[in-house]
Amino acid sequence: MLVISLYVYAFLSEFVLLYPVYALLFADTGLSVAQSSTLFVIWSVTGMVLEIPSGAWADTFSRRLLLCLGPLLIGLGFASWTLFPSSWVFAAGFVLWGAGEALVSGSYEALAYEELARRGQEGRYAGVMGRATSLGLVGSATAIGLASPALAAGGYPLVGAASVLACVLCAATALTLPEHRTRGEAPGYLAVLREGLALARGDRRVLHAVLLVAFVTAVWGGLEEYVPYLAVEKGVAWTAVPLVILLVWVGATAGGLLAGPAERLPGRLYGPLLGLAALAMAGGALSGHPAGFVAVALAFGAFQLAQVLADVRLQARISGPARATVTSVAGLGTNVVTVGVFTAYGVASSYVSNGVTFALLSLPYVLVALLSGRAGQ
Repeated sequence: MLVISLYVYAFLSEFVLLYPVYALLFADTGLSVAQSSTLFVIWSVTGMVLEIPSGAWADTFSRRLLLCLGPLLIGLGFASWTLFPSSWVFAAGFVLWGAGEALVSGSYEALAYEELARRGQEGRYAGVMGRATSLGLVGSATAIGLASPALAAGGYPLVGAASVLACVLCAATALTLPEHRTRGEAPGYLAVLREGLALARGDRRVLHAVLLVAFVTAVWGGLEEYVPYLAVEKGVAWTAVPLVILLVWVGATAGGLLAGPAERLPGRLYGPLLGLAALAMAGGALSGHPAGFVAVALAFGAFQLAQVLADVRLQARISGPARATVTSVAGLGTNVVTVGVFTAYGVASSYVSNGVTFALLSLPYVLVALLSGRAGQ
């Protein structure tokens, strides 16, 4: 039941028809790329503020409860966008979205790892999380495939209603997850918070894993939000933008599915994987042709694989009752880097093309690849 519920939750959390078209909703409401970037920053800052407190809450009380509340907040934000589209409502919706993601971040990974470990199956974590991630991407891809016909049939109201329904079903699925922890099993909230922060700061192996998760996850996760703008710049019609996003996420899905087998590969290959992916993304973005999105899709697949492997390394290094808190520290780092990506993209978009901006923002992966090689990752 655990694994099935994790898979269903991962699928429903990404089965949101608004994902591939909310950039169009923003544009139709009159927002510029720079204004959209501001909204993305609001989204990330909200997550930054709530990330670690919610992780300690998950360690102290119930991870399952937070996994239920998170999608409900996100669905409320989507409902507000659909009913009252405006810049201020979009900002409020991103606050709700950021809060919902903060509740889920750390809780999902910690519950999955500890419930598998309770069964003596922690060795399955990489494969389970890789497949869960891929199912999330399948959910996203399915939503992308349905977004265009739904938008044509019922406009943004239909797309928004379907998205809210997916969030409600995701919250209901969370209630089916097993959780054997009791409220009194962990020390108090502040004690858990202090222990998690001390472990993330004081254990160098954990700190390195936290930083790796943050950087590997944030850059491509931030750039994914701008794929529609890159597609239009390369001559893709607005109506075909969801298909380009679908291609990119097919690549990412394949990367997640490879996580189980890839975990057995030598750690020294991790750096070259990131370096080659960075080159593929930069080359595809600069190609000047829609076919370049094949290279971007391959790059996203490699980044997704690297992200899952980084999380596996982090979970294996965490000990004690503050697992969700430490994982949330990595989530905070991810949000900090993501804000940097959104800010850099918003500034760069005023001076250079989207393709050049993608290429410039692939450079951090080259640096991480070099540092990973030196650290023996």
